[in-house]
Amino acid sequence: MAAQLQEEIMAEKKIYITEHDKERLEAFIEHAEQFGYSHRKDILALADELEQAEIVLPEDVPPDVVTMNSKVVLCDLNTSEEKTYVLVFPKDADINAGALSVLAPVGVAILGCARGDVVEWQVGHGKRQLRIKQVLYQPEAAGDYHL
Repeated sequence: MAAQLQEEIMAEKKIYITEHDKERLEAFIEHAEQFGYSHRKDILALADELEQAEIVLPEDVPPDVVTMNSKVVLCDLNTSEEKTYVLVFPKDADINAGALSVLAPVGVAILGCARGDVVEWQVGHGKRQLRIKQVLYQPEAAGDYHL
């Protein structure tokens, strides 16, 4: 019963993606398809996320929403560990430097979500849950519309 309620809450949660991010992410997906990678789980998950998102103008995205190049603090709900990441395109990813790829499971999960949202995904024999504790920097809120 609790799992069903959690799924309903997750289904009701709105995710926002800016027009600019959507265009760049769709171009990335199209490029991946040209090279035969469209069947990969990460590409499929990203495409699904784009389909479900509400597309907004960069200046209209709420300031607490995770967009591309946002810097966020994530809190693991199982361990209370906090980590800070910048959500980036795969070419810029470097997990050791805190640059998280949008194709990583957590990257896809947080894209378009807002401060306070809990994201979860299947890992091994269970689920991992992270809360978006804070959005330290969002390009659109800072007026950086084309990062």
